[in-house]
Amino acid sequence: MSTIKLPASAATERVLALTSQFKNSSIANQTPNQATMSVPYKFHGWMGLDKASVEGKMVWQEFEPKTWTEDDVDIKVTHCGICGSDLHTLRSGWFPTTYPCCVGHEVAGIAVKVGSNVKHLKVGDRCGVGAQSGACLECEECKAGKEQYCQKVVGTYNSKWPDGSMAYGGYSDYCRTNGHFTVKIPDGISNAEAAPMLCGGVTVWNPLVHNGAGPGKKVGIVGLGGLGHFGVIFAKALGAEVTVISRSDAKKEDAMKMGASKLIATGTKGWAKEHARSLDLIVCTISDPNMALDDYFQLLRVSGEFIQVGAPEDKFPGFSAFSLIGKGIKFGGSGIGSPADIQKMLEFVAEKNLHPVIEERPMSEANQAIVDMEAGKARYRYVLVNEKHAKEL
Repeated sequence: MSTIKLPASAATERVLALTSQFKNSSIANQTPNQATMSVPYKFHGWMGLDKASVEGKMVWQEFEPKTWTEDDVDIKVTHCGICGSDLHTLRSGWFPTTYPCCVGHEVAGIAVKVGSNVKHLKVGDRCGVGAQSGACLECEECKAGKEQYCQKVVGTYNSKWPDGSMAYGGYSDYCRTNGHFTVKIPDGISNAEAAPMLCGGVTVWNPLVHNGAGPGKKVGIVGLGGLGHFGVIFAKALGAEVTVISRSDAKKEDAMKMGASKLIATGTKGWAKEHARSLDLIVCTISDPNMALDDYFQLLRVSGEFIQVGAPEDKFPGFSAFSLIGKGIKFGGSGIGSPADIQKMLEFVAEKNLHPVIEERPMSEANQAIVDMEAGKARYRYVLVNEKHAKEL
């Protein structure tokens, strides 16, 4: 796989030294059977210390996980997907990040410690956790199976647990999380392929299945990136006719291989008028604050739906109310998915034998991987491989 050479600097030298420390870590030879209540392992991970960490300046160091409870699970991390949220968080893009921060919320691995209150997992199970690790589990939303909309959400990283301890993510050797939000990875799906689905996958799965994507429906996916490629694969497997909406036709061949029947290039003149009223549902995965919403709305049929999942750091672009009123269009948003949603998605993927398009990168090279991700080189999802743990699978 290709890499980019970063300019030599004191920070770079420090990162290289810590990478060597990572590779030679004494915990490399542990197995699931060695995990006992005494916790014979320490938590280490790639920590962002300030906004510059997004430039490939994360530091490998020890951290203190959340206070253990019998509702928790310790995951020996074998794989962790790189999500756009990781970059937003490392640079304090959406809001100020609490440093030091260990990002990564597409965490797949092996359960090495399972609390007595967790009944669906046992030590040795392959499992994972997505962007959410906690919620009150008592409110109206939680009781309705919509835990991701709880007002007391605990994110898998850059978040605090009720006792004040910090949540740290999966660019690490181990991840401690709440068992309710830890899902079992079905047979037939590798940890490498499961990891990016735990956030990126379910982010597009939910608006598709909850808005009627299926036989007889025409679905548009805006953006063919990490999220968008999941949208094409899932919508096709659900039985819908899929159209990719992209700036150019550079990715047309890839889109067709994933299951799309058409690509609309928004860089061409008159594209919105040419394809007006051709789609029932659009899922928008891009985070461009200048996206042409009025033009996208033209593509929808009467009573069509536009669901936004990409989250710009800047203000959302304006649009004319008549774009909605004129055809009775619904404009909404969707956020990740509940544990039940994730489990259903994984079971569907296993049943249909679906495969995301991923590129595996060594965990020891996480700094270079996020630089490449920022440069738009991922095709279509980077997955970090904790090689000393992955070899146990």
